[in-house]
Amino acid sequence: MKFGIIGTNWITDRFIKAAKQHPEFAIGAIYSRKMETGRAFAEKNEVENVYTDMEAMFTSGDIEAVYIASPNALHAQQSILAMEHGIHVLCEKPAVTSIEEMDKVIEASRTHGMTYMEAMKSTVTPSFLSLKKNLDKIGPIRRFVFHYNQYSSRYDNYKNGIIENAFKPELGNGAKMDLGVYCIAPVVHLAGAPEEAIKNNYLLSTGADGQGSMILNYNGMEAVVMYSKISDSFMPSEIQGENGVIEIDRISDPKHITIKYRDGGTEDLSVAHEFDTMYYELAEFMECVKHKQVESSINTHAISREVTKLLT
Repeated sequence: MKFGIIGTNWITDRFIKAAKQHPEFAIGAIYSRKMETGRAFAEKNEVENVYTDMEAMFTSGDIEAVYIASPNALHAQQSILAMEHGIHVLCEKPAVTSIEEMDKVIEASRTHGMTYMEAMKSTVTPSFLSLKKNLDKIGPIRRFVFHYNQYSSRYDNYKNGIIENAFKPELGNGAKMDLGVYCIAPVVHLAGAPEEAIKNNYLLSTGADGQGSMILNYNGMEAVVMYSKISDSFMPSEIQGENGVIEIDRISDPKHITIKYRDGGTEDLSVAHEFDTMYYELAEFMECVKHKQVESSINTHAISREVTKLLT
């Protein structure tokens, strides 16, 4: 399957490296706003076709699908344009920056019969799917405690007066959109939509949130979510139940998952990852395209919509 690539940053480099492990993946074209940047990226990845006109790429016949890793604020517009031209879309998280955008994206997917999937990598990994199947082993769930706190390398520049994209809210960026989404999405996958959401954040001078937290209330349980781009944490995430606790090494990239039962016993729920985590989102997306599914049965449109509501 030939992909167009939108975005020439580090996440795109990682995606391509993972995707090349899939025997059916190929890059048909690169899009960049600047030809010089696009050609340099294309040369590095041995790609011939480079476009600075996105619509021209979508109508070129060079690609069947597109991976979108542009600034968050551009995701919806680019996704819809692609689907209008018969191109399937794998879009980096967060999918969009408003519920209105999400509804338009879902409508475009259904109207044009194109596969659309948010590239939430963690929720399609073997270990997370194993967790999902074994969740009831710890009895009634009482609390999720999921966090992603990672001091951004760009924060030092921010403190020195250099404002990079990571701290520009007009691009749809900030701690909740960039990191909090990795905590909120798995809660929705495991527990569904909350009855109530209480939010707290710390805004930087640009208006972007540097850190924040949320309490999602459910009947008989709660989810506590914490995220930051201005501090670190190395604690695992966990799910607390009446019969035990499930410990997760990193909620953004879960590989080691252990049940610690109240009686002192333990059980390893981890499944060895044969490939880079991003491989699994690509494989899920390509299966959907093959089977003419407009959405994944795992990273569904409905889940992306609910996550968007909580993010925005």
